[in-house]
Amino acid sequence: MSNSIERTVDLDAPKERVWKALTDHTEFGTWFRLKLHGPFLPGKITTGEVTYPGFEGHRFWARVETLDAPTRFSFFWPYDETVDPDDPELENKVTLVEFTLQNITGGTRLTVRESGFDRLPESRRVQLFRDNTGGWAIQMNNIKTHVE
Repeated sequence: MSNSIERTVDLDAPKERVWKALTDHTEFGTWFRLKLHGPFLPGKITTGEVTYPGFEGHRFWARVETLDAPTRFSFFWPYDETVDPDDPELENKVTLVEFTLQNITGGTRLTVRESGFDRLPESRRVQLFRDNTGGWAIQMNNIKTHVE
């Protein structure tokens, strides 16, 4: 099993538009299907609830690692909603999600990379990798629809 998932999509939208869709918490929530309680800020935790059908009301949180406009946005997020941000063993319960943007002719190339699966509990690792692999395919289609 790989330690990371990577997906790339070419978007018919300028980099600034894609950046806003990624980093404005309201827009991110729209295409990612979350209701976020506040903005993304470096080093801070953003909380909310999932609005995705079948998972409505599940708790969501992410701690922003990088916010380098308009090329790189990253955050750590837990493997499930039971993990608290102040967990003393947090480093073994989160993965890093990184979005990078590149200008291309006619738009923007967006790459998402989620890494750190090798640190997760062995009993959860393979299923989480499979679930998130499928999830990122869905989310890349969602943002494409949202910005185009």
